[in-house]
Amino acid sequence: MNIKQAISWASDELTLVCERPIFEAQLILCHHLKCTRVFLLANEEKILNDVEFFKEMIKRRKDSEPYEYISNNVSFYDINLFVEQGVLIPRPETELLIDEVSKIVKEEEITTIAEIGIGSGAISIILARKFPNLKIIATDISQDALRIAKKNIEYFGLSDKIQLIHTNLLDGIQDNLDMIVSNPPYIANNFILDKNIIKYEPKEALFGGIVGDEILKKIIDLAKIKEVKFLACEMGYDQKQSIAKYLNQININSVKFYKDLAGLDRGFIIKF
Repeated sequence: MNIKQAISWASDELTLVCERPIFEAQLILCHHLKCTRVFLLANEEKILNDVEFFKEMIKRRKDSEPYEYISNNVSFYDINLFVEQGVLIPRPETELLIDEVSKIVKEEEITTIAEIGIGSGAISIILARKFPNLKIIATDISQDALRIAKKNIEYFGLSDKIQLIHTNLLDGIQDNLDMIVSNPPYIANNFILDKNIIKYEPKEALFGGIVGDEILKKIIDLAKIKEVKFLACEMGYDQKQSIAKYLNQININSVKFYKDLAGLDRGFIIKF
């Protein structure tokens, strides 16, 4: 099987799974060969080595496994991160949360941040790279997430800037904090997700409770108790009303909601 035949076969296999089967076939083949798409087009007659391994990757994608888990790589912000099953795949929407947090860190000269639910390390790593003097305490309830985050943190040489702690929310953490940042689970338990998400991504990083905003509200309460200056969270597109109502109930009136690139409500910044 040469490269041209491999792409043709793989795209046929992926037709019912992917919106762009040829592109994804090329993407997986590029990962397999560690090459660019230009190389594929220029070497269509080149015989493919280790065909069975390539076919196994296509089989995984055909079964709806995300490409990011197959390649163990995700492009996020201005870097690439290692990911595998056991950790949520960072989404582009979360880049907006980082932008909002970055404005505050710069304007308010924030020095200490806690991230609740570090996952792959995406948020903490970007912030640590942008602000070398920032101290970050990052927690997660998942040992798999902490292991993967540690791998990414070490790769970028940030072990001295990001402290990892295995705990629920901020349990046991007594440090004085300027700000809390989180992209917590915020999907309602009964919400039907696509197969590529529900079958492969960790449920504990997706579902936030019966309504979906329960963990968000716990984090708000925690931030108030901790007497931090700011709280920044990502949220579901349909949760602005419920969060605003809850903030009113607990007498917090300094809040800014922000939208994603699709114009949907996506997060909030509270100033205490």
